[in-house]
Amino acid sequence: QVQLVESGGGLVQAGGSLRLSCAASGIILRFNTMAWYRQAPGKQRELVARITSSGYTNVADSVKGRFTISRDNAENTAYLQMSSLKPEDTAVYYCNALQGWTNYWGQGTQVTVSS
Repeated sequence: QVQLVESGGGLVQAGGSLRLSCAASGIILRFNTMAWYRQAPGKQRELVARITSSGYTNVADSVKGRFTISRDNAENTAYLQMSSLKPEDTAVYYCNALQGWTNYWGQGTQVTVSS
């Protein structure tokens, strides 16, 4: 059974930093594409950053230069390092893993950025 467990969310002031973690079990992240999404109240879920099995990464234009996605293969954990946070980054952040045609999701972690 695949499980993705996010952690690291919280309340931070604008300009601050947070690191989100996504611990995976039942799936080997380095063999699959893994991503972070976010959903703000009243808005659609949007892709924030993605890392492929080959290690290729891409991030949304709205977070480029501020957010970095990475993966620790030994720990089977993915990370989202967020810096220079803005109030508009406030959202629930979700970990996602794509295995074949199946998407797996974590339960989400709240990130709130105060101005």
